[in-house]
Amino acid sequence: MESEKKKTVLISKKQLLAIIPLCERTIYNFEKQGKFPRRIALSSRKVVWDLAEVEEWINSCRESGSASRPGNGGMSYGN
Repeated sequence: MESEKKKTVLISKKQLLAIIPLCERTIYNFEKQGKFPRRIALSSRKVVWDLAEVEEWINSCRESGSASRPGNGGMSYGN
């Protein structure tokens, strides 16, 4: 049996921002805090993200439920 090698798909910043409805600064801050997949620098001017890691992050957000809102002591709305 041959092992299947998964092909890595890289996405640009423009593609990332089309998938993730967050501003660039929020994504950058999440990366620094370890809350979002790290960018991959291909050159000094070109960065990309691994699509599989971004999709995994989206799924983990979906599974964790609603996020707490600032200023309400960690309680989420809509419950």
